[in-house]
Amino acid sequence: MRRQAEGRLPMGGTVHVLDRLQGLTQVIHPAWVLQALRDTGHTHTGACCLTPEVTCWVVLAMGLFTDLPLEKVFQACRRLRLFEVTPRRSSLCEARKRLGSAPLQALHQRAVRLLATADTPGAFYGDLRLMALDGTVFDVPDVPANDAAFGRPQGGRSAGAFPQARKVSLLEVGTHVEVDFVLGPCTKGETSLLPGLLHHLRPGRLLLWDRNFFSCALWKRLRRRGVHLLVRVKKHLVLRPLRSLPDGSYLAKIYRNDTDRQRDRRGLRVRVLRYTVDDPQRVGHAEEHRLLTSLLAAQDQPAPELIVLYHERWQSELVYDEQTTHQDPPRATKPAHLRSQTPEGIRHEVYALSLGHFVTRALMAQAAAQRGLDPDRLSFLGCWQSLRNRLPEGAGLVAAALAAWYQGLLWELGRQELPPRANRVNPRVVKRKMSKFKKKRPEHRPVPPLKKTFDQSVVMLV
Repeated sequence: MRRQAEGRLPMGGTVHVLDRLQGLTQVIHPAWVLQALRDTGHTHTGACCLTPEVTCWVVLAMGLFTDLPLEKVFQACRRLRLFEVTPRRSSLCEARKRLGSAPLQALHQRAVRLLATADTPGAFYGDLRLMALDGTVFDVPDVPANDAAFGRPQGGRSAGAFPQARKVSLLEVGTHVEVDFVLGPCTKGETSLLPGLLHHLRPGRLLLWDRNFFSCALWKRLRRRGVHLLVRVKKHLVLRPLRSLPDGSYLAKIYRNDTDRQRDRRGLRVRVLRYTVDDPQRVGHAEEHRLLTSLLAAQDQPAPELIVLYHERWQSELVYDEQTTHQDPPRATKPAHLRSQTPEGIRHEVYALSLGHFVTRALMAQAAAQRGLDPDRLSFLGCWQSLRNRLPEGAGLVAAALAAWYQGLLWELGRQELPPRANRVNPRVVKRKMSKFKKKRPEHRPVPPLKKTFDQSVVMLV
């Protein structure tokens, strides 16, 4: 019997959803994938098995099977039938190129949603849903296309070793859901990428961010939307007291520039919380820290509560840690954070990581709710590994059996409970800052082929 032609449909019809990913349909409905493809103009009329729908599911699987090469990802998604051949890596890469990143962006916007309810521990302050803004950078492979698209950081000594892509994310603090993100070159600042996220911010949100995001214009824009803020600001910001409050905080105004401040025009009233840390073991010991908030009622939102609440912003750092340390850990064969050789492939990987992270976090939120736990108390790594291991069991199940499998998965995830978090800190230092080796420069790559073997190169010295 002849082998099935590579890239062609197996005998018996069209491939729709990769069967070993059937369990993911409990979080990402197949109709959403089809709608995202239709909305972005991707229709399939040929005979190739790598349809836009299949390719989209393969890219989603890349966010879960991050340690596998592309052909193995396809095999992990689909049970191969007799004489059926896995498409070659080149065919899968071409399919990804045809797909582009627009369908994944549309799917991300449709599938990713807020998960916390009023009963979710740690997700609200009063009736305000806790949200956070944060940014990070990814090292991407050092190829000309990525360098041109994303740029590389510039230091005092020389340019960075790798091009870097900058990502700014909006996160739901209580469930670690990355609601949306904007990807851009590292040569752009975080604040320049923010406008793409603001449409998610509505009344009933309390937004936390670090000091680099602050601007009077952004504050005013968010307050007009009904969003409350609790943010850290830099030391040089002038905040003259207008009225002291019983809890030690005070009211002040922020202005667009010094001229407005001197003339006291177009100022926005804020509440200032100044504090320090008296534990010499902690970072920031004996330094002055300042927070601004739009919550002006000291009797309803006392300063000590808000200071402790602000530190929930560090949950955003844990989201990046989950994605880049646990979900897609660094490996010897992958010196950069991401591995795609093209900018569009980089966007594929980032969307795949975010969607894979959302699937895991959505399952964790349901598992925690069944046990009445804070989702933070479940181990992300343990739940992610359980999901990867259990996914093949959902292949080919009818609706009733799939529902039973899903409940069994939630039960298993709910048992991935962490012990109470230890009271500890880590210094913000690195062990190796300089290297004795010369810096890799453009003239060192690509390496031209050798003209002699080693033994032909040996010359005896007399």
